[in-house]
Amino acid sequence: MFEEIVLKPIGKVISSREEIKDDHWGQVEAFIEVDHAQFTEEVFYGLKDFSHVEVIYYFHEVSPKKINTIARHPRNNLHWPKVGIFSQRAKNRPNRIGLTTCELLEVKGLTIKVRGLDAIKGTPILDIKPYMKEFGPRVEISQPEWATELMKDYFK
Repeated sequence: MFEEIVLKPIGKVISSREEIKDDHWGQVEAFIEVDHAQFTEEVFYGLKDFSHVEVIYYFHEVSPKKINTIARHPRNNLHWPKVGIFSQRAKNRPNRIGLTTCELLEVKGLTIKVRGLDAIKGTPILDIKPYMKEFGPRVEISQPEWATELMKDYFK
């Protein structure tokens, strides 16, 4: 029914964090190095004028056998309701794509330094976009209480 999409990573994560964990990503600093064979430094011209970037990446360590398409309790916490994969941000997604808004700390050559990227060393990067406030919500945000509870330590 749908055309297959093939993506080529544009770079990778360089980080001291090598293990997938659910919390404490807020102070993690990491580098994103784009592929020298595909790009020149011009890809980052003007990026340093932004405070944040959106990073789209591939959960490369999630086995296709672990993909989740049925409703489940987030983090297997039975106190939270069963919700579908598109109602949570779990890594076991059908296309294993992650998205995080990170603080941009530095742009140098073909590498950027970010804070708050919840991806581990070696994670393939699919795209980087400057965060523009106009793309953020233009109305008040609402979410269920379980989501607020789940996220309380995520970016600490």
